[in-house]
This record gives sequence, C-alpha cells and structure tokens, in this order.
Amino acid sequence: MKHLHYRVLAILVVYGALRFFGGSIGATILYPVTLLVTFLHEMGHALGALLTGGSVEGMQINPDGSGYTITRGGSRGVTLIGGYLGSAVLGNLLFRIGARHQALTHHTLLVLAGLMILAGIIWFQSLNSTALLFVFGLLLGFIALKTNWDQDVLMFLGLAAVLYIIQDFDTGPKSDLVMYEKVVGFFPYQIWMYIWLGLAGVLFLWNLKEIFR
Repeated sequence: MKHLHYRVLAILVVYGALRFFGGSIGATILYPVTLLVTFLHEMGHALGALLTGGSVEGMQINPDGSGYTITRGGSRGVTLIGGYLGSAVLGNLLFRIGARHQALTHHTLLVLAGLMILAGIIWFQSLNSTALLFVFGLLLGFIALKTNWDQDVLMFLGLAAVLYIIQDFDTGPKSDLVMYEKVVGFFPYQIWMYIWLGLAGVLFLWNLKEIFR
C-alpha cells in the first residue's frame, strides 16, 4: 500500500508540474490527456442517450480538444449530465483499475482502445476525428500489448483525467450546463455548475478512500 501511495504522489507531482509550470511543452505532453477527457466526455453523452433508450448518430473529436456528440431520443437531461459526470465516472474507473486491479489493466487499455476505434467507425463524423481516435486507440493497444507500462499509463490517464475534469468545471461543460438549465430548470446554470462539481468531487474522494482503504 505504501508503494501505491508513492506512485500516486509521483503522478500528482508530474501532472501538476506539467499542467501548471510546463508551459507549451507541458501542454504538448498532456495533449493525450486532453483528448482522452474529450473522448470520455462525449462517450458520457453517448452512454446517457443509449441507457435511456436513445441512439447516437455521430461523435466528433477535434484536434483542439473540443468535440460534440449527436444523439436522438432518450432522456435529454441524462444525456446532457452524462458528459461531465459520465466522464468523471469513467476517469475514476480507469484510475481505480490501474491502482487496485493490476490484472485488469492490460484488458482495460485494450477495451478503451477498441471503444475509441469503434466510435470512430460507427459514429463517423470526419476523417480528422476518426484519425485521432484511431491513432490514440492504436497507441493504447501498443502499450497494452508490447510494453509493461499498462498499469502506470492507466493510473496516470485516469487520475489526470479526473483532475482535469474537476479543474475544467467552469469552462468545459458550459454549453451543456446552459442547455441543462433550459431542459431541467429549477436552478440557473451557475448553480448546476457547482452541483455537478460537488458530485464529481465527492465521487473522486470516495474513490480515493476505497483505493487506499
């Protein structure tokens, strides 16, 4: 367990140094994390639609880290909240598997790689988007099949994704929040923003507690 504490601490130090002091070099190194967060966000929208009886007609991942998912039917509220909270759930899941279930890390990377490639095919929107998903997916597949870095890579991607999502609470999901206010109501989107952040924060703290239990 002490070994795990040191590994997590090392990931936090590396991520913090790259994110806050790395400048353009740090941003370049963390570019895969940015794309992963975008993919998890859009996959969260897709899952929200599918789980509530809707369908997914397209998914776009842009080189600048933005993206969108086209859905039809299902619960609009669940689909919208699925982007932010769904990506938080998926990021925490990746981190937990990497930290506590080493035997599953190899397969998890392969599943994640397969999902990216499959999304690029069945929810095709542009060659650029599909190419990004294919390259990322093939890279993860290479790491899983040809290296022994799978646990460290999965822990880093999962933890960095969760931290990125929490830090990005006031900008990344803004369009979803504005639409969520129109669909669900009750509160202005600024209040929903902090509710979503609170839920993501509680989920992360609970995950940490379970990991180090």
